[in-house]
Amino acid sequence: MTRRPLLAAIAVAATLATCATPASAATDAAHRLATWGPSMTIGGPNFANQTIRMVVHSSIAGTSPRITLSNLRGTTPLAVGAVDVAVQSGVATAVAGSHHTVTFSRSRTLTIAAGAEAVSDPIPMSVGAGQNLLVSVFLPKATSSATWHSDAFDTTFLSLPGDHSRDDGDGNYIAARTSWFYLSDVDLVPSVARSTVVAFGDSITDGYNTPTGAYQRWPDDLARRLAAAGTPRGVVDAGLGGNRVLTDVPNIWQGISALKRFGHDALGQAGVSTVILLEGINDLHAGVNTAGGPLTAADLIGGYQQLIAQAHRAGVRIIGGTIMPDNEPTDREAMRQAVNDWVRTGGAFDGVVDFDRAMADPANPHSLNPAYDSGDHLHPNATGMQAMANAVDLSLIR
Repeated sequence: MTRRPLLAAIAVAATLATCATPASAATDAAHRLATWGPSMTIGGPNFANQTIRMVVHSSIAGTSPRITLSNLRGTTPLAVGAVDVAVQSGVATAVAGSHHTVTFSRSRTLTIAAGAEAVSDPIPMSVGAGQNLLVSVFLPKATSSATWHSDAFDTTFLSLPGDHSRDDGDGNYIAARTSWFYLSDVDLVPSVARSTVVAFGDSITDGYNTPTGAYQRWPDDLARRLAAAGTPRGVVDAGLGGNRVLTDVPNIWQGISALKRFGHDALGQAGVSTVILLEGINDLHAGVNTAGGPLTAADLIGGYQQLIAQAHRAGVRIIGGTIMPDNEPTDREAMRQAVNDWVRTGGAFDGVVDFDRAMADPANPHSLNPAYDSGDHLHPNATGMQAMANAVDLSLIR
């Protein structure tokens, strides 16, 4: 399954040639896998006459990568003046001679309509598993609030004015951020991997409190486990800090509900065969259901059932993760236990990862194991992230 190529919804630069999609391109798309793909929200900063250089950490090896630029949450058209992909040497420095100009329907420039995304032409290069690419996007005109992923736990570089997309060195990149802007997906033709698994969740899956640029989120660790076991899979981290299953979050950069974004962020990924779902802790914290009333265990279970139905209609397996402990008050703890019991025994999911039992303090199962605690009693440290990845039975992933 390939993420929807919304080029039909894009207002492309006037010089763009219109052409039919060759049969070979359609065949190529059918065999692609997503290797990277953060969930995007509204609320990012504005840019003007500036190049953004972002790091992509590929989960699998392959060839002919394509990138997706997203104006999905934007309110005005997005003018793109140039896009380049190169191999990262270090920080914002590219390996000399590794640059590739990226085109969209054979054009180097494009304008993406508000609410749309653009999928590039295949880029003639090879990508290694665990390799870092630099994707540089030149925005020649003033933008409105960016479509972005706020908490990247990776470094993005902002340039001096002008097009610096093909710079080898980092001298013109004068500022750093820890967010991704407009770049929402990379897929490729895999060398060995057969499918993609999407880790779908909130800040725990997003990697909150993990070191910047270390790739120690549990989905990163899972990708390495799969490769070491001789069963590599594309692994997409669709975690979003603060996200809830049932309701939108007032802080707009934390996104619309899982029920609303699941089709795009999980099921829309190229080659997805399995989704691992770990969400619900923020619903417990918010304590509200879709009608604005008090949350019950049945409400949250009903949300899971809707996500399961969406996945099964798309022919995708969905694995349920139990909600991890975080020193909940008595009423919320009782609800968490009820929901987790249903995940374990209800038989609705295609499999279960018992994150709760894997991460709990043996001396106090209502709290996170201190050895796995990043310090806030909710988000795991690097050791805890590895323990989460280790809790996944690899045979559940197709």
